[in-house]
Amino acid sequence: MRSRIRAASVLLLIAFRNLFASRVRTAIVGGIIGLGAVLVVFGTAVVDSLNAGMARSIQGSLAGHLQLYRKDSPDPLQVYGGMMGSSRLEPIRDFAVVKRVVEAVPNVKAVVPMGIDRAFVSSGNVFDVALEKLRADARERLAALGPAGEVPAELDFRWRARKAHVRRMITLLHEELGEARKLVDVPPAERAERARQWADLERADSEEFWGAFDRDPLTGLEFLENRIAPLQADGGFMFIRYVGTDLAAFQGAFDRMKIVEGRPVPPGQRGILLGKFYAEEYLKLKHARRLDKIREAREHGRLIAKDEELQRWVKENSTQTRDILLQLDPAQAELAADALRRFLPSTEQDLGKLLPIFFRTDDATFDARYRFFYDRLAPLLQLYMFRVGDTITIKAAAKSGYMNAVNVKVYGLVAFEGLEKSNLASIFSIMDLQSFRDLYGWVTPEKEAEIAALKKEAGLSDLDRASAEAELFGGGAPAAPVVTHAGAIPDAPVRHERRARDADLFSRVYTQDEIDRGVVLNAAVLLGDPRRLKETRAALQAAVDRAGLPLTVIDWKEAAGSLGQYMTGLQFALYGSAFILFAIALVIMNNAMVMAMLQRVKEIGTMRAVGAQRRFVLLMSLVESIAIGLAFGVAGALVGAALVLGVRLAGGFPTTNDQLQFLFSGPTLLPRLGGGGFAVALTIVVAVSIASGIYPAILATRITPLEAMQSED
Repeated sequence: MRSRIRAASVLLLIAFRNLFASRVRTAIVGGIIGLGAVLVVFGTAVVDSLNAGMARSIQGSLAGHLQLYRKDSPDPLQVYGGMMGSSRLEPIRDFAVVKRVVEAVPNVKAVVPMGIDRAFVSSGNVFDVALEKLRADARERLAALGPAGEVPAELDFRWRARKAHVRRMITLLHEELGEARKLVDVPPAERAERARQWADLERADSEEFWGAFDRDPLTGLEFLENRIAPLQADGGFMFIRYVGTDLAAFQGAFDRMKIVEGRPVPPGQRGILLGKFYAEEYLKLKHARRLDKIREAREHGRLIAKDEELQRWVKENSTQTRDILLQLDPAQAELAADALRRFLPSTEQDLGKLLPIFFRTDDATFDARYRFFYDRLAPLLQLYMFRVGDTITIKAAAKSGYMNAVNVKVYGLVAFEGLEKSNLASIFSIMDLQSFRDLYGWVTPEKEAEIAALKKEAGLSDLDRASAEAELFGGGAPAAPVVTHAGAIPDAPVRHERRARDADLFSRVYTQDEIDRGVVLNAAVLLGDPRRLKETRAALQAAVDRAGLPLTVIDWKEAAGSLGQYMTGLQFALYGSAFILFAIALVIMNNAMVMAMLQRVKEIGTMRAVGAQRRFVLLMSLVESIAIGLAFGVAGALVGAALVLGVRLAGGFPTTNDQLQFLFSGPTLLPRLGGGGFAVALTIVVAVSIASGIYPAILATRITPLEAMQSED
């Protein structure tokens, strides 16, 4: 035993003596090995942190640990959507059956039903919104009209203010289209229609029209809604990405979900929580959103004076003030103008000229004007197209191809903690499962009963093929004429009944059994112990197969689609770079060791002459290679660890990019040092050292004392 220890000591002494004897060679070879170790340790820490961050983002927002969907679906499930939009999935027709099977599998903590899709919300223009409010006041005013024609003072004041607002909007539109009329040459085919539109606009902006408006407001409103509002071209459709789900189960399973404004949808009821990011990016007044973006950019060191994008936002705010002007009634416009005159200061009286001056900001004035906007102007404006408490209509193409629509109440705004500015997570809105099923086109027993009632009310009946021709073309009683009354235009009975049904739907509380029974597209599975993911996935797949359910089970990386592939690509890139670097090190180290061996032929031959065995020479060469590798590998690994700790102490890698925030699971990536990086680095270093030393070692064993003597001559 002592002789082996003594032999090992001699080998190490010789190895380190040779290292110091050829410092240039040692420095070159060791530098490459050390750089490779730095890359592996630091890169592994970053990639592992990215992987952990992406796992937290995906598992904590939509995917969970595992996902279930129909194996015969045309597309693979991608919860965040793919290049062609949402995945086309076959429906799981009865989630209750799936739930019973999945919950019986050990380690399953929760199973959450889902239906992920896109729809659109019809966003009326500013005229539509203002006229809807005025129509509501008109009905209330007619209902409250006293015997002498008087109305309550508060209602009368609101009526006059909103009427003045609509009239001001028409005047602005009249002026704007009048300027456009001077500049645009109308094609002959459109001249008659344009002339009619211009005549309608002049009528709506006349004293005669508004003089008669109070006597018959509903007829006047019908004219404004049908003939004037369409001339305002700022309406349209807003796309919305949503996940239909059991809201209580979703909130309980995904703890990163936070309601940042409003309140949860009452248990068992219909409703929607709009994504906070979606509301900020697409529903917020454009001026306010641009101000927010400029502020965020300046907080990250960007300057208006040097940044073309910020200058463009400033220019758009100062030249596109019409949206603000249209929102303000005359009294509000005067309040805003007075506040701006005092703040700027200015003697300008016209609000339309004060606003461009106010929004023409620079780095010196921005902060003060940003605060003034939110303190003084924002309270006069509707900052968001939809607000908490509003009821919105969402439309989507059903599986049959027809358009379906549901009315849902907005209960709040939702975001995922750490992902508030991610367009991959917090852009999603969370909708109740019953409303999703209505959009999808799933005919529930409740819907069948409603259809039957409507058919009975309308006198409709199913026809067989034999009697269809006689029923359709054989004559019968003439249709009853539709009687309309001049003046007031009351709602049709069907509209009243629809509103009553909507009210019933909003207030109805569904049982858990009703929520579970019915169609879903996929389901998220949360685990008690995520470390047993592979084991649980296999057990879950076996369970659904035994139950005869045509489902496939995928993990969170597969469910993430291209995001999971992106992470795998990063890992390949890291280890590919390290492989190339160590391959270069192996070649250089091998050549260096061969050259060193050729320079020491006399020494090795003398050692053989005094009794050194071939095995000793072989081990001496290998120990020298391994000593170089380990010495510089450990040093490189320590440098890599120091870099990781330095980055953490410096606050990590911050980012404002939406995609990177999702990968980081927040606005900053803090790389975490793990033992895996050290182990991988040192294992590779030892392997490269041995591989590079084998050939020179074999050559060294072939040197004989005679060759050493000949080399001396």
